[in-house]
Amino acid sequence: MRIDVRWIAGDLERLRSYPGELVALAPDVILTTYTPGVLAVQRTSRTMPIVFVGVIDPVGSGLVKSLARPGSNATGFLVFEYSIAAKWFELLKEIAPRVSRVAVVREAAIAAGIGQFAAIQALAPIGVELSVIDIDDSGAIERDIAAFADGPNGGLIVTPNRFTTNNPDGIAALAARHRLPAVYPFRYFVDAGGLISYGADEADGYRRAPAYVDRILKGAKPADLPVQAPTKYELVINLKTAKAMGLTVPDSLLARADEVIE
Repeated sequence: MRIDVRWIAGDLERLRSYPGELVALAPDVILTTYTPGVLAVQRTSRTMPIVFVGVIDPVGSGLVKSLARPGSNATGFLVFEYSIAAKWFELLKEIAPRVSRVAVVREAAIAAGIGQFAAIQALAPIGVELSVIDIDDSGAIERDIAAFADGPNGGLIVTPNRFTTNNPDGIAALAARHRLPAVYPFRYFVDAGGLISYGADEADGYRRAPAYVDRILKGAKPADLPVQAPTKYELVINLKTAKAMGLTVPDSLLARADEVIE
């Protein structure tokens, strides 16, 4: 088996050229991650078989026609659904009950950023001020988080996007510097010093993807292979960060945690 790899490392310029390079190699299947990567390959070829990992809303993004029957040249594995964003809000209020102002750190240019905020907005009770911190190319996130932190009882919900997932240490450090309780989508944010995370085990999608690659190599069509949801979610809490912020983690929350970092 020959495997050719292209790694964009968050550089969208590479994302414009790499799909063409890979399609020109005429592989039997392309494995790619996240919605922008799949869209880039599909723009290059609507026939090349694609297996994706880490996608949030493949139907809404136009990657597939439905989860059960993709009907396109792509199929793969979700990282989670929009409804999980409501769970992030619940966990933030549970670990930091005094929070009455919540800022959602998102990338508005992608559909997931809009969909996740809508799910949080639907759950937010009266009396909680909900706002957004949009990530764009201006690099103003530090300024925006600092401005938000000037008010009392603030907290953050950090959604996954190309900036936050490539800068977990920086995002966690910003939240700690401004003493903002924050909930994150993946455990590596908590490993970097973040307070609490809830989300799918990202590695699980990569473990399951080779089975789809194998089926395609044996003649199956992506259009007929259903998009699969995550099978494992994990709740991770950083007690050291909680203590530094003066938070007492409820025993009920600790009991549900898959891992507690002390």
